[in-house]
Amino acid sequence: MNLKNKPSSSPHSFLIFSFLLLLSSCFDAPKKEVHENTKTITYPSDVIPFMDKWKILLGNGTHTKNLIDYEAKDFFYVANENNTDWVVYKTPNSGITSRTSSNTRTELGQKQHWIPETGSKLTGTLKVKHVSTSGDARVAASYSVVVGQIHSDEGHENEPLKIFYKKFPGHTKGSVFWNYEINTKGDNSKRWDYSTAVWGNDMSVVGPSKTTFPEEPENGLALDEEFSYEVNVHKGIMYLTFTSDGHETVKFTKNLLQSEFATYSNIPKQILSLYASIGRDGVERENGYAGEIQYFKQGAYNQTNGKDPEKNIVWSTGSETYNGDIPKQYANGCYAEVWFKNATVGASTTPNKDL
Repeated sequence: MNLKNKPSSSPHSFLIFSFLLLLSSCFDAPKKEVHENTKTITYPSDVIPFMDKWKILLGNGTHTKNLIDYEAKDFFYVANENNTDWVVYKTPNSGITSRTSSNTRTELGQKQHWIPETGSKLTGTLKVKHVSTSGDARVAASYSVVVGQIHSDEGHENEPLKIFYKKFPGHTKGSVFWNYEINTKGDNSKRWDYSTAVWGNDMSVVGPSKTTFPEEPENGLALDEEFSYEVNVHKGIMYLTFTSDGHETVKFTKNLLQSEFATYSNIPKQILSLYASIGRDGVERENGYAGEIQYFKQGAYNQTNGKDPEKNIVWSTGSETYNGDIPKQYANGCYAEVWFKNATVGASTTPNKDL
């Protein structure tokens, strides 16, 4: 057989082939690595770094103490809107909640506790995306969510501050108001909240029937409209500041060490009217919340529940709960959702002279 013209392989050809194969592998490897690293999660603690100072209770009853690099689908997570990251707090009308409440919450609880004399400070910039669209218009708590509060951790465990947003179905604008719950003298069954309007109405403005709403507030805030609050408890005095573009800045002061409501004659007319049907007309201890351990809360504390309004026309909203089925509640507007883009917590500060 004549093999004279058959090409033969050589060490030189083999080396060229091996080099090309190695070069191809080097180009392929980085592409795969880049692809794998493009999927990243933005956690609430990336948006608002103070999460190490809080624990959380979710609307399904889950308690978590470590919030660094933590999220919970459908309750506590990050959403991006117009290139801005927001921390989302979402909770149904009915779920599992704390031992002291009938209302669900996806809400932070401050780990560090304090007394009014020592004080502390909380700020937040937020917008309310949704409040429950089911409820009883006669009930003061219907269609509302609490977005920040001070909670006592001893005694009656009452709340010297709750900041609300409330909007009736069909209205464009809702109301922002804050409530002070008395630290009741004696039996706490006589407790009540005094409500003060910020923008729009206070809590006492309700509908004349289950399905009839009051007039829409002229100076209220719409869903998706940003506002900010500052709660500065300094040497026993609570200083509140509320700001929102296009609205007047509103400020309040409240002494937490000396009660305005220590006698029956000092009970406001709002209370005698709103709470008359449920027999709550107590008085407050003379020194208010002096020396009592407190802590901040922030997020979405849904005030809408499925309890019978005939048993408590102030707090039992008779809302639809779909027997506690959370996906069905979310699908049918029976939930509260609040977005925060900024917030801080820390030591109190000396208030501005104009307060």
